[in-house]
Amino acid sequence: MTHYYDRAGSSWEPTYLHAIDADACIGCGRCYKVCGKGVLGLVQRPADDEDEDSPTTVMAVANAGACIGCGACGRVCAKRAQTYVAA
Repeated sequence: MTHYYDRAGSSWEPTYLHAIDADACIGCGRCYKVCGKGVLGLVQRPADDEDEDSPTTVMAVANAGACIGCGACGRVCAKRAQTYVAA
């Protein structure tokens, strides 16, 4: 297993974006804007007749292999909709 270290020399294990909870996502696009690797993309969510205020598009993992494990998408998400996994 490869060991990673931060600038201070502390051990660090990256975690990679695995999924985004479509029910929690509000479709704001903050995670999309902060990701410089093209990991995320918009997907259509089926219309919910009961809740007309729910967004029709939400974020989804479009290119999981491009994730570098920086966690920026999770830090900007107000709903904490992301799930991460270790390598």
